Amino acid sequence: MSVIQSIREKYAKWAVVAIALALLGFILTDYFQAKDRMGGANSTTLGTVNGKKIDWEKFEPTLQSMNTALEQQARANRQEFSETDRQMNNERLWNSKVEQILMTPEFKKVGIDIGKREFNDWLFGSNPPPDMINNFGDQQGNYDGATVQNQINQIKRTGTPAQKEQLEDFLAALEYSRKLEKFNSTLANSVYYPKWYVEKQNAEAAALAKVSYVSYDLTKIQDSTIKISDKEIEDYVNKNKEQYRQEESRSISFVIFDASPSAADSANLRKQLEDQKAEFAAATDVTKFLSRNRSSKEFLDIYEGKTQMLTPGKDSISVLSKNGVYGPYLEQNSYVLAKLIDSKSMPDSVKARHILIPTFDPQSGQQMLDDSTAKKRIDSIEQAIKGGARFDSLAVKYSSDQSSAIKGGLLSNPNNPATNYFTVNTMVKEFNDFCFEGKKGDKKVVKTTFGYHLIEILDQKNPQPHYKVAYFAKNIIASEETERTVFDEASKFSADSKDMKTFDANIAKANGRIEKLEAANIGPNDVSVQSINQALSMGFGQAGAVPCRKLIKEIYKAAKGEVLGQEKIGDQKNGYKYVVAIVTDVLEKGLQPARVARPKVEPILKNEKKVEEVKKMIATATTLEAVAAILKDSIITVDSIRMQTNNRYGFSPKAIGAIFNNANKGKLINQPFGGVNSIVVIRVDDITTTSVLSGDMESQKAQLRLMTKGMQSQFSSPVMILRKNANIKDNRRNFY
Repeated sequence: MSVIQSIREKYAKWAVVAIALALLGFILTDYFQAKDRMGGANSTTLGTVNGKKIDWEKFEPTLQSMNTALEQQARANRQEFSETDRQMNNERLWNSKVEQILMTPEFKKVGIDIGKREFNDWLFGSNPPPDMINNFGDQQGNYDGATVQNQINQIKRTGTPAQKEQLEDFLAALEYSRKLEKFNSTLANSVYYPKWYVEKQNAEAAALAKVSYVSYDLTKIQDSTIKISDKEIEDYVNKNKEQYRQEESRSISFVIFDASPSAADSANLRKQLEDQKAEFAAATDVTKFLSRNRSSKEFLDIYEGKTQMLTPGKDSISVLSKNGVYGPYLEQNSYVLAKLIDSKSMPDSVKARHILIPTFDPQSGQQMLDDSTAKKRIDSIEQAIKGGARFDSLAVKYSSDQSSAIKGGLLSNPNNPATNYFTVNTMVKEFNDFCFEGKKGDKKVVKTTFGYHLIEILDQKNPQPHYKVAYFAKNIIASEETERTVFDEASKFSADSKDMKTFDANIAKANGRIEKLEAANIGPNDVSVQSINQALSMGFGQAGAVPCRKLIKEIYKAAKGEVLGQEKIGDQKNGYKYVVAIVTDVLEKGLQPARVARPKVEPILKNEKKVEEVKKMIATATTLEAVAAILKDSIITVDSIRMQTNNRYGFSPKAIGAIFNNANKGKLINQPFGGVNSIVVIRVDDITTTSVLSGDMESQKAQLRLMTKGMQSQFSSPVMILRKNANIKDNRRNFY
């Protein structure tokens, strides 16, 4: 892999680890800006965990650093860094802070610590953590602990304050992860099953029952005949609190007014580019032209093969004469003019080798050699090769790109390491230009941002036409008149809607031009509203999560039944929308109220009442035959029921327990067992024991331990349990 790509990817990996661990440090810049982010409040308490404070002034720099790192990575990959990404970082960092506050006291309780020697052996030994390999290993995954330790010590001695803080936070995060790993291992290895438990399980597995039963369909009793009060639902919720806890949320009804560009706006932009076509064709400096006219595309100054050109107009562009202009043509949400700057025959792939003398290390952000020293060194290497020295030997000895040096400087394709041929525009511009514009056998010293390279072109394949094209693009946006018209309509709707009654009436007056939509479970820290995203995706052609954080903050300031003012969402590229919402429900953190719990609880309580009615019907019956006669149902007999096998007869756990109670052998169980939609009355005809292959005692115990460890990691991690029982107050809504 090329050193350029190698360094770029290493730098990205450093950013990824920083994001994942939520531990980078930035310095706050402006006090008044900070006050504004806190909503003008004096308190900097972002939240508390069991009374321990999470401070905004410490949280915010780390969050900004995370966002900056991810934004840089996205930009390098030509991807968008959205508000949703920012919110995800916020959530990751918050969860990380909460987890550490919860777990640190647990470490102390069980005496878990990491000594300096142990920590260094872990970081720089034969089995380092993956994050160290990702940051300091080469592209083949090779990791030299001694070299890495020297690099870290160098940052500690000579790095900038920000670099030192970043490093210390990174190492602190690794130390915490090591303690957590020890804690989880200790917990998992403490799982124990005694002999009597396994023997009991084996006895239960060997038991076999024969039963007869009558099943009564509860749907025969009409739901409409049974009434469930709010008080009954509240009582049930209070008895089953863990199942009916809720987080704070809001629900709204809303309408959307579309301020996307009109047909006239699109036609006007097309004419504008038509009028500028001749000027663009005559422009001698396309970079200045594009900047002056605010093109949404920059001039990349690169050659591309026709297969690499992503524009829909590439067939027409490829036949232009030099400085010819094609367009305007429609590309997604833009009109584009394409100008052919130049064309030439170039290979589609190149095999090359190089020797790098570095001047800058993006991984640490440090200068390596000064420019003049690096230049003298590469010139000496070049002269030695001209004098007969072997290129591959000098690459192994002097090149700082270790991934290629071990192969005598031979470069791999960063996108396909299995081949030594890389494609056009894979490398940085200066490196790329020499390799694809030169010819086989050429050698040259080339300067890039990473240092000086001595490059030799070993082979070139498949020459074909390549094109250098400048694109003058303008997004189709709504005119001021279009946007003002929609704004006025949304503003009038909001002003005329005082409550739900008038809100609905104004929708009716619109004669189908607007539609009432619903959104529930809007959290206090949400960035977007799923129902709004869906509405925009289906009805307006704008896909993905649309940030509307300001709208959500207003929703949380409002009371139930309050109509909010029109809120502008979206962006200029996709077209703005105005949302007018009314708050339809306000739910606080705690137990679900009756109106929320009713859809789940009411069927349960109705079934319970139906069971009671059936109990009264069969109260005088002393035999299963009498029960069958009263319920007008038949008796079913089964003779192969086991306690621990899958129950294909639909018996409840309580029914299974009663069946295998030896006291019930040969008897009619004096209570019916209710299911989801049925009730069964059971007679235990017989209980016997059969042999069941279960393995030796130790292997059974080992299997049980393994199963419990898996359940522990998947369903009941220490953090989940501690968090469930912690007193956590989240005030982030006041800051973000």
